[in-house]
Amino acid sequence: MVNNDTVKRLYRIAQQLRVNVVEMIGVGKAGHLGGSLSLGEIVAALYFHKMRFDPQRVTNPDRDRFLLSKGHAVLIQYAALIELGIIPRAELKHVKTLGGLQGHPDMAKTPGMEAVTGSLGQGLSIGVGMALGLRLDRRPSRVYVIMGDGELSEGQLWEAAMAARRFHVDNLTGIVDRNRIQATGPTKDIFDIPDIERKWEACGWHVMTVNGHDVPQVLDALDAAERVKGRPAVIVADTVKGKGISFAEHNAAFHNGIMTEEQYRQAMAELDARQAELPRA
Repeated sequence: MVNNDTVKRLYRIAQQLRVNVVEMIGVGKAGHLGGSLSLGEIVAALYFHKMRFDPQRVTNPDRDRFLLSKGHAVLIQYAALIELGIIPRAELKHVKTLGGLQGHPDMAKTPGMEAVTGSLGQGLSIGVGMALGLRLDRRPSRVYVIMGDGELSEGQLWEAAMAARRFHVDNLTGIVDRNRIQATGPTKDIFDIPDIERKWEACGWHVMTVNGHDVPQVLDALDAAERVKGRPAVIVADTVKGKGISFAEHNAAFHNGIMTEEQYRQAMAELDARQAELPRA
């Protein structure tokens, strides 16, 4: 059980990550706002508490690996790497510009990235391979793979899920960002995948469901996943697309939307107000 100060600290970090994401997108530039904001608490819990990850040694072979299979939400990962000091804060102003940070993970130019992702459905396959390699090398590392709920319509993902169980990949934790909205509307209207938990169970995974914005629930599930032996674990996290910004919440238009000057100011004001309300550790 984590102490209350840790929980307070992670809530404040999650909120700062959202501020960073909004600043990266800015005014008049398309950016994947909704699916980045839905991951604030999960990414904060992983990078700033759970993962074995030293910002001073990002290539340490014993580090835990973070894979964002829904690579279009890379802004939230950049936000974390900026807070950790791995990416310079000045890069906030250069996202999706020539020579700047790209709109999907780029291993060649961005420190801290473990794979090039964003072609949806492939991240879990990469994660399974990484986890098997780490096991062969007898490394203590774990692999964390974040997927979108819309992404679950990709067949390759389920092939990877079955392979992970077949080969008893218990150093792998999957996280499904179930925000129920994909690029053009609700997932249930576009490609409905009911009973997500039962499908993962049918593939042989240990399954947990949490409120993805509740830090204690997220931390408890991450700890529980690490205790599972002989098979992989998946956390289905119920989240809100566009979390923290009233006009973006549950709104498919801000899956990859463009903010006006007025919307940008409103978004920053709402996030700053929420940050001011959060208790300090």
